[in-house]
Amino acid sequence: MAKSPALRVPPPPVEKDASLMVRVDRASKALITTAAGMRGISTSDYVRTVVVGQARRELEEARTKVIALSPDEQLLFWTALQKPARLTKRQRKLGELMRGER
Repeated sequence: MAKSPALRVPPPPVEKDASLMVRVDRASKALITTAAGMRGISTSDYVRTVVVGQARRELEEARTKVIALSPDEQLLFWTALQKPARLTKRQRKLGELMRGER
């Protein structure tokens, strides 16, 4: 069975006039290197592409006050809403106190 070719996504053209050094543990570096290899780009290009894109999304979320969640995050959030945690006795008392019921 033939291997499918690696997904080649060229990094966006960028003028590289500033550097940023990031230290990560060995396991994280291996993950980044593997992910970059899957895209067929260097680890530096991968980090630049992913981090800059994520930073843009986070700034947009802050500007619009709308949180964008990935499909996995949406499912986790929905599940948490469907199965709320059981409050302890002290938490219930605090809720009553905050609502002015005591």
